[in-house]
Amino acid sequence: MSDHAISDAEVAKYLSETPDFFERHGELLADLLLPHDSGNAISLVERQVAVLRERNMDMRHRLSKLLDNARDNDKLFDKTKRLVLALLEGRKAEDTINSLYYSFDKEFQIHFTRLIIFRPQPGKIGQARCVTLHDAKVPLAKILKTQKAICGQLGNEEKAYLFGEQAPLVGSAAVVPLIHGTCFGLLAIGNRDATYYRSSMGTLFLNYIAEILNRTLPYQLDH
Repeated sequence: MSDHAISDAEVAKYLSETPDFFERHGELLADLLLPHDSGNAISLVERQVAVLRERNMDMRHRLSKLLDNARDNDKLFDKTKRLVLALLEGRKAEDTINSLYYSFDKEFQIHFTRLIIFRPQPGKIGQARCVTLHDAKVPLAKILKTQKAICGQLGNEEKAYLFGEQAPLVGSAAVVPLIHGTCFGLLAIGNRDATYYRSSMGTLFLNYIAEILNRTLPYQLDH
């Protein structure tokens, strides 16, 4: 192929010498403008072609969106699978907790992650913070009472207790209790955007991760 622009005459010559071109490339007809000689009026044929062209473009956009969603879902599935396997493979509570923090931070790009575990003595296990249930009852009374995942904007006292010095940066959050017989902790994630986590959004992913922690952490904490 040469670099010079193809002229109308060359296109016309090629098509005249290749009369079966559009039989072999019928998909191109949807993108061609073929006006029908009907004076100032728009013929029914032209209108039908225009409608079909619009529908064709709409279907292309929908298909492209579906493919993008499929690719995003594949990536989400792969990241979730890696996280689940890491949580299940942890031998110690510290391993499981650090795997959770690493995945949420590096793979899911969650702005703020906090895992609070209720223990008789305050302290740290990996990156998790250990507090007594008595100490948490006042600032987290509302969350502990529901024992269900919540999303939205937290109260200042709740944010301060969960996120500490980073609380002023947290615009919205999602929190899920960890339950094994009784509530033994809380998993909280936060975003700088005040509208990112909303009360109307689903919590399927967070509940799923919490269910895995419910089945792994209690055993690891007691051994």
